[in-house]
Amino acid sequence: MTVVERLSEHPRSLSVAQASARSRDGVIDAMRGIAILMVIGIHSLPQPLDAIWAKSLDAALRPCVPVFLFASGYLTALSGRVPLAKRLKAALIPYAIAFAAAYAYMALHNPAMDHRIATTLARFALGYVFVYYYVFVYVCCTLGLWLVFAVVETGQPDSRKRIAALLILSIGCGLLAGAYLDPAMSRLGASDTLLDEVRMRDIPFWFSFVALGALTAMFADLSDQGMRRSLLGAMLAAYMLYAAVRILNLGDAATYDSIAFFLYAALFCVGLFAIQPGSPLLGWFGSGSYFIYLWHIFIIMALRDHTPVRQLGGVAGFAVCCGLTVLLSTAALLAVRQIASPRLCRWLGA
Repeated sequence: MTVVERLSEHPRSLSVAQASARSRDGVIDAMRGIAILMVIGIHSLPQPLDAIWAKSLDAALRPCVPVFLFASGYLTALSGRVPLAKRLKAALIPYAIAFAAAYAYMALHNPAMDHRIATTLARFALGYVFVYYYVFVYVCCTLGLWLVFAVVETGQPDSRKRIAALLILSIGCGLLAGAYLDPAMSRLGASDTLLDEVRMRDIPFWFSFVALGALTAMFADLSDQGMRRSLLGAMLAAYMLYAAVRILNLGDAATYDSIAFFLYAALFCVGLFAIQPGSPLLGWFGSGSYFIYLWHIFIIMALRDHTPVRQLGGVAGFAVCCGLTVLLSTAALLAVRQIASPRLCRWLGA
């Protein structure tokens, strides 16, 4: 039984819940707007991350992908269903177009690029071009969420408990995968490069944020001001721990699927949702976040390859790259929405 179904027995409660859900759509879009700005910030940082300030800022911005996954789980739990075909179509068509453009850009800048069909198909399937590996993550997490709701008949009285149990179990499995995937692969002789690629696509770990979003929609009451303050305090402490682990290289200092990262990112997602950001500008930006995700990297790559922005270095280079990317991405989104047909906008993710 879904959240809305449970409330349908009480018409007054249902009207309140529906009004809340409508307002939360704006909140979710604002959260996505914040998250896509964080994505641009991460990709604008100078590489490699040698300076402490760069590592600290990178650590602060890392919950961006968990925010998108959290939002997906949250909205799914509210509706009680996963429109699988619709979601896959909305994700894969814009990705295929962006992939073709990214592939052409990489080929122009790398004459020695491997163009074998098997290699190209592997690049497409795993998102191994620019920063598109999170498309693979999203698609796999969507399939996992669909499976959770498919194996449980939502019309049964205990369906809510069964879904919750599966989601909690999936979080536990995600943490286990994050903790033991790296040492297990190292024991088998995997290279550091391969380890990094696999950990970026650690689906059980990433799915834990989808599960967290769904559980938040089903159970959490974050309206209490004291609870919000406690969440923000805990989030700050978790960030300091995660940043310290990465800067000092303590234990599992991985960028992605470490327990320290999960703690910080999970608290960030829940804390951000508890704040209920409602900026119309952020909401507009968030509603086109997939378009910006797919195309902002072209701006960053062009700035680095064809302008002297690299020579600025440090904070100045980051500020210029990030600022220009935000402005040009905003202009591109606005232009596409004004000029393109609704179908083309959907095909581009706008």
